[in-house]
Amino acid sequence: MTLPLIWFDIAARATVALCWMVLGVAALLRWKPWHDPERKRDPAEFLGLIVQGVAHAMVWLIRRQRFTPIVPLSAPIEIALAVVSIALGIGSVWMILAAIRTLGKQWSVVARLCEAHKLVIEGPYRVVRHPIYAANFGLLLATGLAFSRIQPLVIAILVLWIGTAIRMRKEEKLLCEAFGQEFEDYARRVPALFPRLH
Repeated sequence: MTLPLIWFDIAARATVALCWMVLGVAALLRWKPWHDPERKRDPAEFLGLIVQGVAHAMVWLIRRQRFTPIVPLSAPIEIALAVVSIALGIGSVWMILAAIRTLGKQWSVVARLCEAHKLVIEGPYRVVRHPIYAANFGLLLATGLAFSRIQPLVIAILVLWIGTAIRMRKEEKLLCEAFGQEFEDYARRVPALFPRLH
């Protein structure tokens, strides 16, 4: 690997690691327990959370050697992948933080409904119904491009999809039960994970 490629590799790894640190600190600072009595929570949703965690662990733990590309490509493509990794990491963390800020006191790590719960359709929720889950895919891809090998990254994407599908199904069931037609109208207008390209 040439010196410019090494610098791009260092920049991608440092940026993605910093993104994870910012996300962790911000989530801890923003987390506040509900004061309202909890109305409904689906314990099966924890399974999806665990599966998502396994996907992220795969790209962190099954690493490639430093200063080696995810796949051997030309220098410009390797630089482009490093830039994509940086952009995805920053964009994904921004999206997660914007969604947490929009949810306010309703934000929780696991899906649940409380007495004061409102259907949130502002901010990033105007673009997709699950912006945190969508950004989770971006962060996984950024981490994989910066640290992992191609095979574990592909498997991790599939594992993350399974965990996300479990969580979305449980969350949307809770929202449909709580908000009925209002949620159904919102679900028809706004895609679940990825914005529609018009």
